[in-house]
Order: sequence, then structure tokens, then C-alpha cells
Amino acid sequence: MSSTITDTANFIQGDVKVRIDKWIANYPADQKKSAVMPALRIVQECHNGYLTNDLMDQIAAYLEITPMEVYEVATFYGNYEHAPVGEIKLCICNSISCMLRGKDDIVKYLETKLGIKPGEITPDGRFSIKMVECLGACGGAPMMQVGKDYHENLTPQAIDLLLAEWEK
Repeated sequence: MSSTITDTANFIQGDVKVRIDKWIANYPADQKKSAVMPALRIVQECHNGYLTNDLMDQIAAYLEITPMEVYEVATFYGNYEHAPVGEIKLCICNSISCMLRGKDDIVKYLETKLGIKPGEITPDGRFSIKMVECLGACGGAPMMQVGKDYHENLTPQAIDLLLAEWEK
């Protein structure tokens, strides 16, 4: 992942532009809009983990599509954030399997341990909790995704071990 860029005035330049251009190259010249999802992901990664309207407008201009086409994608998929999130975003699966196997207890435990509720960020900016729809790991419920990693069969003890590891 590239370094975080905070100036949004002309965000699609340098490494961000190079990374988006690699995706655009995968599609026919008249289908640049096919790169909207990776462009959103790249810009989000490089902008402290979230997107603003200004950034989405810049993506639209760069891909030569309407801002609405970008907004539709960015608001449909849960992996795009529209407000600041913690450095470590705990995505808790909200599916029926996780609910039946104790997801509510896990959420309450995390709320107590971190002092925040879903949608909030710890005062140090380190953690946030987000409720997400099915993550496709029903056999390991309850579970959560952190970055690209799945953590299954969650218990308070397993959470304590993970938090200790992340706080290093």
C-alpha cells in the first residue's frame, strides 16, 4: 500500500494515478469505467481509509464517467467507507449464522473492551467497529474480518488475544 495522501485538491496523481492506470489497462479503451471499483479501493486506501464526494468526483472525471456512476458503486458495496474509520476496522458479520452462534455477545464484548459502538472510532483512532452482511464463513461463526484476514469462532478469549496482538 502506498503512503497516505491527505491533500484532495488533485488526488489522482503520482502513485495513485499509476495504480489506477494499471487497472484501466485491463479494459478496452472505451470501457475505462470498468475500473471504477479498483479506483475507489485505491483512492480509499490512500486517503486514510475513506472516500469523500470530492474524491469520488475526481475518480469520475478521471474515468470519464458521471459522478453518479461512481456514487452508485461506492454506496452499494459495504467495503467503501464515507467517513473516517479506525486504523484497524473490525468488520463483524451480521448474518443469521453468526447471530445464532453468539455475534451479539461478541459485539457487546468488543463495545466494553474498546469503549465504542459500531460506527464509532476509539479516541486514539486505532479501532472502529462496523457491522457487515454475510462474509461467507458461516462454518466458523461468529466471525469478523480485519483487513484481508478472517477471524472465526470468536470468543472473548480469542478477542483478547487479537487485541493484544494488534496493540503491539
